[in-house]
Amino acid sequence: MTSSYVALFVDAWLLPSRPEPLLLGVDEVQRLLAALGSTGSDGPDTGVDLAAGYAELRALAGRPASLDPRVAHAVRRCTSCGPDLTLASVAEEVGLSAPRMRALVARDVGITLTRLRRWGRLRDAITSLPGRTAALAAATAGFADQAHLTRTARDFTGRTPSSLRCPAPYGFRED
Repeated sequence: MTSSYVALFVDAWLLPSRPEPLLLGVDEVQRLLAALGSTGSDGPDTGVDLAAGYAELRALAGRPASLDPRVAHAVRRCTSCGPDLTLASVAEEVGLSAPRMRALVARDVGITLTRLRRWGRLRDAITSLPGRTAALAAATAGFADQAHLTRTARDFTGRTPSSLRCPAPYGFRED
């Protein structure tokens, strides 16, 4: 038996970079759950308000520093495009060498570009799970196989993809 939980996955560049996790107190967690539209101990209802939850999380964590436009473009491309996109092609798009682009992203976002790409693939796979098998979600998102997806999900979230399955795909992106 597993316990109930609410997971809010926020792209790293949408919050301030921190060397350690942001620990929330009980009152802060309750405010965040209320902003999301939580309905008691059963978790959020089907009308989750991600924009309100994100606004509350930003109130708790603060606003991120502005990203260099080249870094912002590289992050968006590397986390939202298919698995065939190469880092070299993204670096060329933004007018940087691949090593320089990697260094700028790691410095400004606090996470390596490779890890951000894995995050983007995981996000794509998890949001497609309500309508697909885990194997198909893994293949479509660019994972080698379902086991690769499972290892990545455990690495990032401590949970399996099936435990992250939600009744409907939710997503919030700030453009």
